[in-house]
Amino acid sequence: MHKKLFLILVFGIISLAPVWAQQRSLQRASLQAQLETIRAQEAELLSRIEKMDLADLQDTLLPFLPKLDDGEYLIQHSLMVLVYSEPNEQAKWVGHVLSPRVIEGEVNRTNDFRPDPQVQTGSAEEADYFLKYLQPDSTYQYDGYGYDRGHLAPSADFRWSEIALSESYYYSNMSPQLPDFNRGIWATLENELRGYLYRNPTHNLIVFTGPVLEPDLPIQERSPNQLTIPRQYWKVVYDPSAGRMIGFLLPNEGSENPVSRFVVPVDEVERATGIDLYPNLPDDRETRLEATVDKAAWLESVARGEVEPLDATTLPRNHFNTIQARRYMDQSTDVHVCGKVVGARTSRAGNVLLNLDKKYPNQIFTVFIRKEKLINFPYDPEEAFKGKTICARGRVVNLSGKPAMFIEDANDLTSLRK
Repeated sequence: MHKKLFLILVFGIISLAPVWAQQRSLQRASLQAQLETIRAQEAELLSRIEKMDLADLQDTLLPFLPKLDDGEYLIQHSLMVLVYSEPNEQAKWVGHVLSPRVIEGEVNRTNDFRPDPQVQTGSAEEADYFLKYLQPDSTYQYDGYGYDRGHLAPSADFRWSEIALSESYYYSNMSPQLPDFNRGIWATLENELRGYLYRNPTHNLIVFTGPVLEPDLPIQERSPNQLTIPRQYWKVVYDPSAGRMIGFLLPNEGSENPVSRFVVPVDEVERATGIDLYPNLPDDRETRLEATVDKAAWLESVARGEVEPLDATTLPRNHFNTIQARRYMDQSTDVHVCGKVVGARTSRAGNVLLNLDKKYPNQIFTVFIRKEKLINFPYDPEEAFKGKTICARGRVVNLSGKPAMFIEDANDLTSLRK
């Protein structure tokens, strides 16, 4: 009897199992639907907050806009404001706020290049930079003109906002830049400014950028809109919290020089472009900020005591600066390489290393004196040359990918008065 009752209970439970599974499935579907609703609500709220944040930063930017010339009109996007030059088919200048929020930003590049609908005469387009042809295998063959679509306001500055980052791909924010420039010194400058925010994480930077639009610029002949090719680019940055300003003026070409070589007073940018920047600042403050610049406050490399390589044109014959030294790596010719000793140390093995112009690990040229060669020096080279401008004579070798020189005796090192 008990066995029969047990079997009835077991079969009853088994028969109810599909019902319970169905109920759990319905409950799971209901919870999933609730979760999706909550996520949609969250996305909507985050989008509204993002737009408010963009509006706040836009309000921060607008009081500092350059002066508009007759006939110019303002094109205003979510966090990017510009004036478009129709004769050149690119912006005369682009302004944006570089916010500390970029430090935590995780939005990826969109690469959604497209014409700017707010340019009344029509902005540049893809065909102004390259042509592409659809192949039978559904891939594209590209026919480039030799220039990158260089961002004026960098897309990476907006990586905290999907809206602003996407808008940075309007062709109104592009200018034809040589690849070695766009991917080299120009990108390095943009990184330097974002690095400034890491050291000043509560500051907003007011940034204006543009090409130097001279009257006789060459035209990209294959461009349907006759896009002009600038010879120079500029950038001006203002930190209202710190009360400091800096300008940069760079040729449209690759460069091995550090960013600090291209620092100029904002006055010089205004003379080169004819643009009245920051006209709404009080006159005395504008005059002071635009005429002076503190490289060390803006550039980490300068703050660390690093210096620009020597001007090669001022050096004697057969003497080269630390950037030029790379050209002579692994050649059999003895040359003189000159620079300032910004880092001097003795290794655990007892060898003396003198880094010229740039410190380790950013060194660009190292003088290496082996321990056993120190007997050939009537002084301590580490102490004697610290902070001095010197010339080292010998063959330039490749030391872990960086140019270096092994010195045998004191006659191969001389001070250079600078």
